Amino acid sequence: MNIGIRESGGGNGQAVDFSLGEGEAMHILHPEQILTYRGPSDGRSDRLMNVKGMYRKKRLIQADMSGPCQFTAAVPPGFAIKAVELKDYSDLLYDFRNLFFYSSGIEMHTRILKIKNMLITKDAVKMKFSGAGTVGLLTEGAVYEAELHPSEPLYVDAGSLVAYPENARLELTVYGNTLASQRMNYHWKMTGSGTVLYHAGQQTSRLQQEMEQDGLLKRILREVIPFGGVIIK
Repeated sequence: MNIGIRESGGGNGQAVDFSLGEGEAMHILHPEQILTYRGPSDGRSDRLMNVKGMYRKKRLIQADMSGPCQFTAAVPPGFAIKAVELKDYSDLLYDFRNLFFYSSGIEMHTRILKIKNMLITKDAVKMKFSGAGTVGLLTEGAVYEAELHPSEPLYVDAGSLVAYPENARLELTVYGNTLASQRMNYHWKMTGSGTVLYHAGQQTSRLQQEMEQDGLLKRILREVIPFGGVIIK
């Protein structure tokens, strides 16, 4: 199995090239993004997602691709795909709505969040994958990685977190002085071991909106009023 991600020129999105050998399979959760295909006609089989998948992805259909074949899926500007190689010992927890594809041999398990975290994030569950293979994450903006430390906390914008280790200790909080804490979104204060994945989509769109549309008065009010960044859109 070979997966390659291509950047389109001029910031016009990304394309993912898949090459599957005999006996290999890939599951695509956004089948309408498949633009080209080379292989036997029966190498693609679309089917209904299970009920949990329909609810979490707000979608009905997924495409099961079996080798030998080659195909390309693309995403528009503003979105990015991150391919993550999973090992048997991986303990990362993911948001299911970010899942774009996953290879055969990977199983999904549900992890229920704490009640207070549900209220803040408006999300009840995370997904944990077991098995070895590849998953593709679809996000707004590029995905970045950061290492956790057992005692020195890492603060990550709650809306930007894509995946984190199950062993991590999390606390919803803000940081900085009074003005800083009033202006920012809730952050996860995280300690532990392993890698955290986060994306920059929300911050990118917010900055673009401020640069292109907001007047001076609106920007001042957002900066000065407590929690103005949340109240004034």
